[in-house]
Amino acid sequence: MAEHLVKFDTVSEPISVQTGILLSEAAHLAGVELLQPCGGQGRCGRCALQVTSGTVRRRSTLRLSQEDIASGYALACQSVIEGDISVSVPPQEKIERLLTSDRTVAEVTVPVGYNFQLDQDIQRHILSMSPPDMSDQTDDWSRLQTAIRQQTSIENPQIPLSLLKRIANVLRQGDWKVTAIFDSHSWDCPDCPPRLIDIRAGHEQPTDPLWGAAIDIGTTTVTIWLVDLISGEVRAQVAEYNQQISRGEDVVSRIIYASKNSGDEQMRSLVLETINKLLDLACKRIKSDPPVTPSQIVKATIVGNSTMIHLLLGVPAENIRLMPFVTGVNQVPTLTADTVGLNITPAATVDCLPGVASYVGADITAGVLSSGMDDNDQVTLFMDVGTNGEIVLGSSEWLATCACSAGPAFEGAGVQFGMRATKGAIEEVWINNTTFEPTFRVIGKVKPRGLCGSGLISLLAEMFLTGVVDKGGNFNTALNTTRIRQGEHGGEYVIAWSEQSGNGRDIAITHVDVDNLLRAKAAIYAGFTVLADSVGIPLDWVEQVLIGGSFGKYINVEKAIDIGLLPDMPWERYKFLGNTAVRGAYYALLNKQARAHVKDIASRMTYIELSADNTFYEAFMSALFLPHTDLSRFPSIEAEMANKQD
Repeated sequence: MAEHLVKFDTVSEPISVQTGILLSEAAHLAGVELLQPCGGQGRCGRCALQVTSGTVRRRSTLRLSQEDIASGYALACQSVIEGDISVSVPPQEKIERLLTSDRTVAEVTVPVGYNFQLDQDIQRHILSMSPPDMSDQTDDWSRLQTAIRQQTSIENPQIPLSLLKRIANVLRQGDWKVTAIFDSHSWDCPDCPPRLIDIRAGHEQPTDPLWGAAIDIGTTTVTIWLVDLISGEVRAQVAEYNQQISRGEDVVSRIIYASKNSGDEQMRSLVLETINKLLDLACKRIKSDPPVTPSQIVKATIVGNSTMIHLLLGVPAENIRLMPFVTGVNQVPTLTADTVGLNITPAATVDCLPGVASYVGADITAGVLSSGMDDNDQVTLFMDVGTNGEIVLGSSEWLATCACSAGPAFEGAGVQFGMRATKGAIEEVWINNTTFEPTFRVIGKVKPRGLCGSGLISLLAEMFLTGVVDKGGNFNTALNTTRIRQGEHGGEYVIAWSEQSGNGRDIAITHVDVDNLLRAKAAIYAGFTVLADSVGIPLDWVEQVLIGGSFGKYINVEKAIDIGLLPDMPWERYKFLGNTAVRGAYYALLNKQARAHVKDIASRMTYIELSADNTFYEAFMSALFLPHTDLSRFPSIEAEMANKQD
């Protein structure tokens, strides 16, 4: 097969590729980073490159104008290389890596009555041995086993080869005094002997921290809590955008990307890079001498939707998106860190909590655990308002669940000036209904740089109630204000002029942004209404609504009802819980009974597949308006609009 030279202007040396390879694959081989939010399906147009010499065969020109094509632009994911070419790489949009601020770091209370000795599977034992001599030439492993048997209640411990290789040095470094860390119990093999996780030179003190990590792999955001297993305290909280977002903003796009060539390896590498960087950062947040390092973490509990868990482990995920929507695995066996790829203690226990179905994963079973809804007699609606919009309805007697793809808009992605709830994010907006001038509140009381999820909800509600947009989300260009203008993506409303902003740019919300927000809120509203209808429960029977998700704690209930994101019911029924997924992972990390409980929750859930018929689609289309096509579903807004007309 013929080979061709491809020269990218951002790379010093050309690369040689075979005829028929995609331009995007060549870019990857050359180390050129491209954003492909649609997963390489040719839908988003954001991987466009300019071919400055030579030609490529374009399989699709979607989102490219005739002028673009004449100038040599081609979609990298849809263009086939058939000769030598030179390529200019336009500046790529960067996913801003924003860490959590004090605003988003929640206070975490250690579960009442937590006792390391009673509740925790991880055990730490202090061991002392006599050194070998010419009269005692017992091998090191047998000597250690004897000490374990005589000084603890552990018989026949398992040991991985990686740790067996270290024993000789550690025993001698500690002068035959060591600290041994064991996993005494595995949920999937309760009768297996304890497993030696780590052996450390010298005797640690009983109060010295023993580190664990609760990890939530969200489609948009990865969150980690670093936990002292001895005290149960969360000592550091860190979060970051999931780097997989550059290969797809939703799970379906990522599954499609992962199914191509080495896409699965890329996806696994990207999420592991995100997690390992966060683990390192979390350790640096701990003020300690000597410093804490990720290699000291001996246990990790991981939650995430089914796709995120599959991509992390390299389990093929393509059947998740294909009828009849079957996962490769819902309950992952206990693993070790070196197998998964986490840069912690190599033999550390890695426990992926159980999921339920293709689109209801461990993040939701963990969320139900941390919310306590399955122990409550009240009919409860639980929603994780994130990229995938998972929903659970039920009580202590029954649980039904579904999922609807809401997209990443409410987590700050997919919106031009969207960002996470960090310093510089607009979190609340008010618009004067006469002048249409906005006022806003910014996290950190600094110049604004963008809008977080709560700010976007607030802004959309204000624009609707003041007539800046109509119920279809279209901007009213007839209003006497310079805030509404035509931008590159159609109509837009300017919240902050460049001289007011922290990035020197006008901060605006575009028509495309509004459409994304409408689709996100419509998916969530349609999801819980169809779920309620499926089990025969009218929404007004719901006694409490629990909201999870990375920004759920800061949603303004009134504004969320105004746009039709939440059902119109008394505000006192709403409770905002923040990131319930990572909190559930934390509970399971600490307590073996909580770990058993989450397994029971997963087995009790009845999954409702929304794509089984047209019911969800019809409900979704009806909810694509502010607040809804059927205004009688929102009597408080209907009354407010009637008062304004009077």
